[in-house]
Amino acid sequence: MRIDKDTVVSLQYELSDSSGNLIEKTEDPISYLHGGYDGIFPMVEEALHEKEIGYSCTVSMEPEHTFGDYDSALVRLEPRSAFPENVEVGMRFEGAAEGSDDYQIYTVTDIAEDKVVVDGNHPLAGMKLNFACTVIDVRAATTEEISHQHVHGSDGHMH
Repeated sequence: MRIDKDTVVSLQYELSDSSGNLIEKTEDPISYLHGGYDGIFPMVEEALHEKEIGYSCTVSMEPEHTFGDYDSALVRLEPRSAFPENVEVGMRFEGAAEGSDDYQIYTVTDIAEDKVVVDGNHPLAGMKLNFACTVIDVRAATTEEISHQHVHGSDGHMH
């Protein structure tokens, strides 16, 4: 079966930076709903369109095609009192600028005596990435998957 709109594509993949350093590698295949449902990077989806099981490729992507450019305005200095006592570097919190309803995830990047530095950028923002993948399986999506615009697991509905 060929990869086309409304097919479920299963992939093994490796994600690396532009220097070839491995960032992430699948243990088990991942699956996404093909056809513009935002389940995978659009450039990868485009490279896989009309391909079949066994097809392999590597797609090199600039930041604007992955997690965006690094935005220094998303780094904020917050009072230590706004965080739990056990706050540690690497912890993630949901937050918004004062007076805003635009919530996003912030990662704690530094802790001083009375201040905490948080960064709202995705950890891979600003990086050129290489996505190497092999198509493991292709199947027709179910009516329910299409209406929900994502793949459901083998046990039924998964979110």
